[in-house]
This record gives sequence, structure tokens and C-alpha cells, in this order.
Amino acid sequence: MQMGELAADEHVKYILSVEKRKDSLESVVSEHLRMNGVYWGLTTLDILGKLDAVDSNEVIQWIMKCQHESGGFAGNIGHDPHILYTLSAVQTLALFDKLDVLDADAVSNCIFLFVICFYAPNSHASLETLSLSFFKSDIAGLQNEDGSFSGDMWGEVDTRFSYIGISCLALLHRLHKINVEKAVDYIVSCKNVDGGFGCTPGGESHAGQIFCCVGALAITGSLHHVDKDLLGWWLCERQVKSGGLNGRPEKLPDVCYSWWVLSSLIMIDRVHWINKEKLIKFILSCQDTENGGISDRPDDAVDVFHTYFGVAGLSLLEYGGLKAIDPAYALPVDVVNRVFLGKK
Repeated sequence: MQMGELAADEHVKYILSVEKRKDSLESVVSEHLRMNGVYWGLTTLDILGKLDAVDSNEVIQWIMKCQHESGGFAGNIGHDPHILYTLSAVQTLALFDKLDVLDADAVSNCIFLFVICFYAPNSHASLETLSLSFFKSDIAGLQNEDGSFSGDMWGEVDTRFSYIGISCLALLHRLHKINVEKAVDYIVSCKNVDGGFGCTPGGESHAGQIFCCVGALAITGSLHHVDKDLLGWWLCERQVKSGGLNGRPEKLPDVCYSWWVLSSLIMIDRVHWINKEKLIKFILSCQDTENGGISDRPDDAVDVFHTYFGVAGLSLLEYGGLKAIDPAYALPVDVVNRVFLGKK
């Protein structure tokens, strides 16, 4: 392998080895979000054309053991459900073309519960109690009045959860069950004078939040609300001298923004405003070419999170040998086509 090439085989070996090292520090500290790690790792394998290197039945069985009786999914067996882990579970099942193992209505009902928990933030009711009240109520009346989404029963509101809820419901073909217009209005209320978006109205613009808002608007056919030139300028200014991208002004570059920034630029048709060659060089410089994996910056420790976003970023940059990835759904294009168009 020549310098400046993607160490694809080493990255595959690294990802396959992570789950086996359950006593490692990386595994212990990330136990609560293992569902996300499974999604990051397996999507990376799929982009690299190596998804068949894992036992799909074993993965699917583990995922279903993480499902809560409310319908949502936890980050690991025995943990509490959260909208974030629910999306990762749905995305991973989509990779394997196994969405049919889900009771889509039960999962979407749980997402509605995540939405309504903020409606009564001081409530000490359990999720089971809320579940009971949900089935006795009208769905439309249970969405937050401002259209926002909560992450779990504790009621945190964030535009990340708006994207997650919209993306998850779309993949389950249940988007019609929420008030999409209100959801879009809330996202638009988080738009700033610099063209970016924050986590709540008035929140600072951040590349991660921008992806969530632009992605949700793309899925709902609402990109006309975005000032594409203004936002495109803010996003292309995230590229620093090394070629890497940062998430906010004056911050260090980080491989993960190769996804957050790039995907947003692609969705608003402004990706040609950055230097793609320099970004590719930056991502490749963050590889461990001997043991596999990608880090946030050159010479730092690798992890599955940055390995996924590095490889996904290269896919967006049309790097050779990688499957194309959808910038809105963060899944390979062929998976998205299969979900929505029935194409095998």
C-alpha cells in the first residue's frame, strides 16, 4: 500500500476486532452506547463492501434483545431506551434488509412518546405509564406544541432529536404519523443570522446541528427554508490550512466533520466550495495504516466513531472503491433505495 491510500483491509480487521475486546477501556467506557458503535462499525464495513464479514443473525438477535417493551431501543441490553439508539437499531436492521423483524407501529409509537415527554417535563410518570396514556390519546395531540422532539422520558429537547425522529419514522414509512409541518417550523426557528442552525432557538451554529437540521429538512422536502449561499459560505469556512474541517470557528479540525460538514454541503449543492483533495489528504493522514482505524487528528488514538465518519467522508468525496452513501440518511445509497424503492 502506498502512502496516501486508504488502508481498507486494516480498517476491516480493526472493526471486526473491536467487539472481541470487551474488556478493553474503549469497550468498557462505551458500553452504554454500543448500539451506536454497532451502527458505525457495520456501516463502515458496508461502505467498504465487507458487511458479509459479520454474522448478521447474531447481530440482529442482539439488537432485538435491546428493545424495550415500550418499542424503543437501548444502547445495550438492560439499559434505558432513547431515540438515538432507536435510530441506530433501525439503521442497522436496514443494512441487513431486516426491517421486517420490527413492529414498525410499536417503534414509531415509542418515538411519539419521546416527542411528548417534553410536553409534561415535570411529570414523574414512568415510560410504561406514558405508554398507557399514549394509547388512550390522539397521536396528533401528543406532539409538542412547538413541533420539537425529546430524546427520552427526561425531556431534553434538541434539533438532533428532530432529525433522529424524522429519519427513523421515514425509514419505517411512518412519517405521516407526526405533524411534519410543525416539526419543520421548529427546525426553521433554530436558524441563525449566519445561515446555520443551533440545538434550540438562539443556540450557537454548529456543524453537527446543521447536519441534523439540513438532513431533516431534506427528508421532509423542505430545503427551500435554507439560505444555501449563506449557509454554504459558513460551512466552507470550516476548512482549515491542513485541509481538515472543524465544527465551529477557531476550533481544531476533526475527521468527524468530514461527515457533518460535507453531507450538509452536498444537500445544499455547495460541496464544490471546499478543496476536496486537501480534505482527502487530511482524512488519510489520520489512519493507523498498520493496525487499522481512523482518529480525529493525525497521531491520535483511533476509534470506531472516527473510523466511520472518516470512511463515510471519503465516500461523500467519491474516493475510489467505496460504496456511495446517502448524505441525509447516513446509510449506503443502495440500502436507502431498497427501503424506499424496493430495489435489491
